[in-house]
Amino acid sequence: MTRKRLIVVGAGMVARRLVEALVERGATAQWDIDVFGEESRPPYDRVALTSFFTVADPDDLLLGDQALWRTPGVRLHRHAQVGGIDRESRTITVHGREEHYDELVLATGSYAAVPPIDGADLPGCFVYRTVDDVTELRTWVRDRGEQLGHPARGVVIGGGLLGLEAAGALRELGADCTVVEFADRLMPVQLDLAGGQALRRLIEGLGVEVRTSTATKSVRTGRGTKKVGRMTFADGETIPADVVVFATGVRPRDELARDAGLEVHPRGGVMADPACRTSDEHIWAIGEVACIADRVWGLVGPGYTMAEVVADRLLGGSAAFTGADLSTKLKLMGVDVASFGDAFAAKGGSLEVVYADPLAGVYKKLVMSDDASTLLGGMLVGDASAYTSLRPMVDAELGSDPAAWLMPDGVEPPSTGALPDTATVCSCNNVSAGSIRCAISGGECTDLAGVKACTKAGTSCGSCVPLVKQIVNAELESQGIAVSNALCEHFDLSRAELYEVARMTGIGSFSELIAKHGRGQGCDICRPVAASILSTLGRGHVLDRENARLQDTNDHVMANLQKDGTYSVVPRIPGGEVTPEGLIVIGQVAADFGLYTKITGGQRIDLFGARIDQLPAIWKRLVDAGFESGHAYGKSLRTVKSCVGQTWCRYGVQDSVGLAVELELRYRGLRSPHKIKLGVSGCARECAEARGKDVGVIATDNGWNMYVGGNGGFTPRHAQLFAEDLTTEELIRAIDRFLLYYVRTADRLQRTAPWIESIEGGIEHVRDVVLHDSLGIGEELDAQMAEHVENYADEWAQTLADPEKLAQFGSFVNAPDTPDPDLSYVEERGQRRPADPVVIAGGTLPVRTEAVQ
Repeated sequence: MTRKRLIVVGAGMVARRLVEALVERGATAQWDIDVFGEESRPPYDRVALTSFFTVADPDDLLLGDQALWRTPGVRLHRHAQVGGIDRESRTITVHGREEHYDELVLATGSYAAVPPIDGADLPGCFVYRTVDDVTELRTWVRDRGEQLGHPARGVVIGGGLLGLEAAGALRELGADCTVVEFADRLMPVQLDLAGGQALRRLIEGLGVEVRTSTATKSVRTGRGTKKVGRMTFADGETIPADVVVFATGVRPRDELARDAGLEVHPRGGVMADPACRTSDEHIWAIGEVACIADRVWGLVGPGYTMAEVVADRLLGGSAAFTGADLSTKLKLMGVDVASFGDAFAAKGGSLEVVYADPLAGVYKKLVMSDDASTLLGGMLVGDASAYTSLRPMVDAELGSDPAAWLMPDGVEPPSTGALPDTATVCSCNNVSAGSIRCAISGGECTDLAGVKACTKAGTSCGSCVPLVKQIVNAELESQGIAVSNALCEHFDLSRAELYEVARMTGIGSFSELIAKHGRGQGCDICRPVAASILSTLGRGHVLDRENARLQDTNDHVMANLQKDGTYSVVPRIPGGEVTPEGLIVIGQVAADFGLYTKITGGQRIDLFGARIDQLPAIWKRLVDAGFESGHAYGKSLRTVKSCVGQTWCRYGVQDSVGLAVELELRYRGLRSPHKIKLGVSGCARECAEARGKDVGVIATDNGWNMYVGGNGGFTPRHAQLFAEDLTTEELIRAIDRFLLYYVRTADRLQRTAPWIESIEGGIEHVRDVVLHDSLGIGEELDAQMAEHVENYADEWAQTLADPEKLAQFGSFVNAPDTPDPDLSYVEERGQRRPADPVVIAGGTLPVRTEAVQ
C-alpha cells in the first residue's frame, strides 16, 4: 500500500488532539503525519495559560504524553512558519522549501485582536495569547516595578474572560490593576446585566478597579520616557498606566486560506462543511480557524470534536460536526462563573428563575420552558457548585422545583434522576451519558478509572468527574453489580475505614486486625495496606517478626528491586543538600561495591546493582557516615526537592533549601496510601517544579504559597493553589494536617490528585478541614504528627543493630555469605551494571542446591 502524507498547519491543542485521534485509530499504518507549528514548544494547555505566572517552567503546561511525538510516522516541526499553500501542486512552503501533502489540515487557531487605538504599539503594551506573551508581560511588570520603586500600574482593556484572566495575572504579579470594558457589564458574552454586576462586586472586592461603559481613546508615554505611562478615555479622563494589556477578543488566523483562494467568511474564518472540509476537497479546517454553520466556535471542546471528525473522515468514516456545547465554567481570581445553554433566554416564551444575594456576591439564574419543566440554560456567579449537575440537563425535564437548585450552600440540591443517554457529560471530549453507560454495559469498564481511559470523559478539565463517577456507580448498581469500597475479599472495610479501626483500637498486628475485623489469611492487597497503616501508627519496625511477612518485596528488604534481580540503594539527602565529605563517602561506597550511580530527578543519588547480601554492608558504611534510608522503596515521603533559594540565587526571596530540609526531616518515614513528593521554590520562577508535587511550596515576598495535588506518573496533574502568603509556622501546620488527612481518608494506592478529586466537597472541603478545622480534628492531627516526628528512627540503623533482622539478607538461606553466581556484568557509559535479567525470587531467599565449599 502506498503511504500517504498528511500535513497539519498549526501545533496547538486541537492539532494535538487530531494527531492523538489518528494514532489511536492506527492511522500511522498508512499515513505519515507532519505537524508544522510556529512556536518553539510542543502543544501546550493554552486554557491554563494564567497558571504560568506561578509555574516558571513552560514545560509544565505541555499537553499529554510527549511520547506521542516519537510515534513512528509522526513528526512535529517547531519554529516552522508556513509561508503559503499551492493547491494545484498540493504543496506548502516552509523555510523556502516545498512540502507535498495528500491531505492538508488547517489548525492555525486565532490571534489576539488589538483595537485601532493610538499608541497601542508603545513599549509596555501587550496581548495575552501565548506563553511568549505571558513571559514578556511577567518580565516587564517586575522590571517596571523595580524601576519605579512601587507596584506597576496595569490596565486591561477588555472585561471578558481573557481580560479577567489577564487582570488576575497582573494581580498575581503584584501590580495594581484596572479593567476597562466597553460594554455595560463584565463578561457580556456569558452574563446578563445582573450577573455582570454581581461579578463586578466580587472582582472589585479583590482590589481590582472596574470601569464599564468606557471607551479607550489613546495610550501615551510617560514624562521623559518612551514607555507607556498613561492612557486617555473617550470622555477625556486620563489615568496612569505602566503596562497595558489588550484582551479585546481574537480573530481567526485565516490568512493562509485567503491567499490560497479558499472560501472565507466575511467576518473571518475558513468556510467548512459539517465534515470540516473546506472549498478544496483536500484541505480541512478545525478549531478556531474553522467557520462551520456560519460561525466560528471559539472553545477548545468544539475544536476537539472537529479533530475527531477529521480523523474519522481521513480513515474512510462519515462523522460530521453537528454543533457543540458552548457552556463554560471558570474560576477567575478565585471567583466561580458559569454559563450554559440558552443563558440569555433567546428562545421565545421562556421563564427566568433568579436567586441573588448581593451581600454574599452570588447571582444565579435558570432559564426554563414556559411550563417551568424543561431546563433551557442558566448562569451562575459566585457559586457554581450546581453547574456539573445542571449542564447535562439542558433541554431535559429538570424534575423538580427550579428554585431548589438555586438555594445557598448547605441546602441539598434535588436529584435529577437518570440523565438521558444523549446528555453531554464531558463537554471537553464530547462524551455523553450513553457512551459512559455503554462502556460499562459492554463489559469494557468496571470502574471510574476504566471509564476515563476508555471514553476520555473527565480527562481534560476534570470538572465533570464527580458526575461521571455518579453515572458509573448508578450503572453498575442497575446491572446488579454491588458498588463496594471494600479493600479486598478479606476485609469489607475500605482502606480509610481500616485505618480508623487500627487507630482507634490500638491493634498492633495484622493477625489481630484480620481476626477481629476480617477473615481468612489476607492477600497481596490487604497485607501491604495493613503494613503501611501499622507503620504510620508506629506499631513496630517493618521487619519485626509478623510485620516482615506483610511487606511488598521492596519494603521487605528496604531497597528497590530492579529488573535484573539486584537492588538499588538510595540514601536520604534532605532538600538535595549534601556535604563534600558525604559525597566522597557515597562515591567510595559505589566504587568499593561496583555500583552504578545515577543522580535522580528528586536530587538524590541512586546506587544500582547491589546484591541482597551486600545491602547490610553498604548501609553500614552509609549509616556510619551519617546517612539514613531514603525510603525510595516505600509508599511514603520520597523527597522534598528545592532550588538554591535566596542564599545563592539573585532572584530568591526565601530560604527554600532550609525549608526543604526541615520538611524532609519532618515527614521522613511517614507511610501513606501512595508515595508523596514535595517541592520548595524560592521564588515564582519555580525551579524546584513545586507545582508538579503532592505538596508544592513557592516563596513570595510575604511568606509562602502552598499548592496541593500535583502528581507525575501516568496522569500528570498540576497542583492547585491551597493557601497564600503563609508564615513558615502556618505552612508547616497546614502541610501536617493535609498529609495526615490524606493518610486517613485516601483509598489504597491513591495519589493526592485523585484523592482531592474523589473526596466529597473536593479541594474546598480539604481546605476547610486543614485551614479552618471544620471537622474539629486539627489538634488531633497536630498531635499525631508531633508523635511521628518525635518517634522517627531510621529503619536501616535499627536493622543493623538487630542480628535477627540482618539474617534476612542473604543470597541463599543456607549460605548467606555466598554471592549469586548467576550475575554477570557489562560496562555502560563507563560504569558496571548487571548484564541480563535473571529470575526474581519474589522476596524470599532461595536455597543453593549445589555443594557449598
